Amino acid sequence: MTDSTNSAHWTAFHGARRIASGAPACVAKAVRKTLEAEPSAQIRIFSDETGRAVDLDPREAPVAVPLDAAQASTKGGVGRPKLGVSAREVTLLPRHWEWLAAQPGGASAALRKLVEAARKSPKAEADRARAAADRFMMAALGDAPGYESASRALYAGDSAAFIALSAVWPEDLRDHARRLAAPGFGGETA
Repeated sequence: MTDSTNSAHWTAFHGARRIASGAPACVAKAVRKTLEAEPSAQIRIFSDETGRAVDLDPREAPVAVPLDAAQASTKGGVGRPKLGVSAREVTLLPRHWEWLAAQPGGASAALRKLVEAARKSPKAEADRARAAADRFMMAALGDAPGYESASRALYAGDSAAFIALSAVWPEDLRDHARRLAAPGFGGETA
């Protein structure tokens, strides 16, 4: 699976060497420059948010696409602005509906607040960081020595083992994997 231009921060590699990191437009420009100098260069671009590969035609500038564009509704309902709100079915017990109905702003507002609070929780952020680091590692370092053990250390929260196991990886790839993984360890990687 690949991301399009959904992430606000990308990192591009030419082989094991990092050539750019930052906003999609800046990374795309650096990729074009590298390809002009070396047309056969093997460039891989990753979303720092998800760790997934990014599809990019280097001849075109990236276009910002909302994260939920595929799911967003293009029609506003009666009295609803076109904000990408998508109506879906939720199944709850009667006591849950009663609680939601009693919340300020009603059920929808309460559910949005609960989802946002859960997304911003330290555990959710750590889980996202571990998943992004592991996706990147699988794509860029899946054949590297110690990859599987480093992945297990990542999910076990063992920062010291992760750092030790990743020490033999190519420097730019290793440093990027460690940077992506850091929030999964509470920010404790070097």
